[in-house]
Amino acid sequence: MKKLFNTNYNHSALDVALLILRVGIAIMMITHGYPKLVKLLSGEEIKFADPYGMGVYLSILLAVFAEIGCSILIFLGLATRLATIPLIITMLTTVFIIHAEDGFGVQELSLHYLMVYVFLLISGAGRFSIDSLIGTNKGRRRR
Repeated sequence: MKKLFNTNYNHSALDVALLILRVGIAIMMITHGYPKLVKLLSGEEIKFADPYGMGVYLSILLAVFAEIGCSILIFLGLATRLATIPLIITMLTTVFIIHAEDGFGVQELSLHYLMVYVFLLISGAGRFSIDSLIGTNKGRRRR
């Protein structure tokens, strides 16, 4: 019972939790980006929001880059903090521009994604990632 209320960090468990979070959120976001990729490659006229006035083609291209490209990086744990930035911008755009008038019920999913991406921006990918392999400093040990 005492373990339930323990506030000490178990780094191994935290690293496993980060792995599960990264892989899960990446797979879920890729399912949102895949239909946009299909639409982009279809050759048909693209109907998509243009919130920043850059053109529909560039808007959907940036959404596909974030939702698929950056999600693959997060899945691998490669440049994780950097990869969260386009996703954070995409979710902020979705919440505050695309669905600004729709209310919390519609905005909720994007807000969930946003919170996870902000968490990953702060925490990084964890030990079970390519980032960890690249950034390992053999001389220092985490406590």
